[in-house]
Amino acid sequence: MDELSKNQIFALHGIAGAGSVALATGFTYPLDTIKVLTQVGSSASKELNAAQVLMRVLSVSGNAGLFYGFGWLAFGRIFGLGVRFGVYEILTAFYKDGREDNYLYASEALLAGMVAGATETFISSPFELIKLRMQVTSASYVPSSKFALEEGARKPLIARLLNGCYPDKRSLNQYVSLISTLTTKNTNISGALLEYPWTMTGSGKPPSVCNVRRPLDIISLEGWSTLWRGFRSGIVRDSVFGGIFFSCWQLLHQAMLDWKAVGMNPPPRLNEEVGPLSPLAVSLAAGFSGSVAAAASHGFDTARSRSQCTVLPKYVSMERRFLKWKRLGNKFERYTGIHPSDRNVLFRSIGLRMARSGFASFVIVGSYFFVVDQLAPRLT
Repeated sequence: MDELSKNQIFALHGIAGAGSVALATGFTYPLDTIKVLTQVGSSASKELNAAQVLMRVLSVSGNAGLFYGFGWLAFGRIFGLGVRFGVYEILTAFYKDGREDNYLYASEALLAGMVAGATETFISSPFELIKLRMQVTSASYVPSSKFALEEGARKPLIARLLNGCYPDKRSLNQYVSLISTLTTKNTNISGALLEYPWTMTGSGKPPSVCNVRRPLDIISLEGWSTLWRGFRSGIVRDSVFGGIFFSCWQLLHQAMLDWKAVGMNPPPRLNEEVGPLSPLAVSLAAGFSGSVAAAASHGFDTARSRSQCTVLPKYVSMERRFLKWKRLGNKFERYTGIHPSDRNVLFRSIGLRMARSGFASFVIVGSYFFVVDQLAPRLT
């Protein structure tokens, strides 16, 4: 009977955690969409604001465009945050082992949070990539292709790699007209060009992000490793976010315990003797910690978003490996995955991310405590 009760309580905490993450993601997803589009659409000479991005999404995709990719992010967040908090609890349990008062120092919370954040990156990267590309699609007008395939002819290379994507007919005709003046034995110049990787789109450019947003399309054109693109900037972002979030939250939690213990007589000797804190106070502390952590890690978030918004076909990656292509930028930028051209846009939409992270952290902690407080007594 005791074993059944423990399993029910464990399931309750798991369901409460997953539900709170999904609820917070739903509330803050429009902010995330505007934030991402501002990051990837801005340049050093062109700065987008939230109003411009919002009007663009509404005009192209309507209100539903604000929630493109929500399911992918919700699943990624549920698994990712579960790993983050799980790893953090395991590491802090080792820190507190043998201490009479179970006290945790802020420096220990910082290190545990950094490891937990880095672990989360492995889980959430594929979900974030697909989510971001669907968000970009919500603000992009994709014209219908006018490429006509002759009866019995073989599909072009780009159509075989990306279902439903066909070459740019206008650019292809310009290529063919330029090359037609040369002597060649091939009677089908356009067909030969479309089988060559660099010209398979007809324009010489990689396919648009809007055409490479589904998992199978991404794997077919860019390879499995693309699901973890921007991993360097992602692991730095999540490490910084996790470390600052948990250390700041631990400092605020201890400060609230000390404040509550001021009027107690006799003075409590251990933190457990102070009693539980108000769920509202704990939720507000989590929200503030989330905003501070978002501000500290925002530059790496922008670098990651812009990296994931780039389509890099397999043949380009292969040539870079053969040519031993070196990353651009100084040593810090190479290690953290920041492209030199992004230096002036790293802090675009920082306010949106602070608001999203702060409100999401508040909702996650608040709704989790609410569900547990309401249902836990019924299981005991």
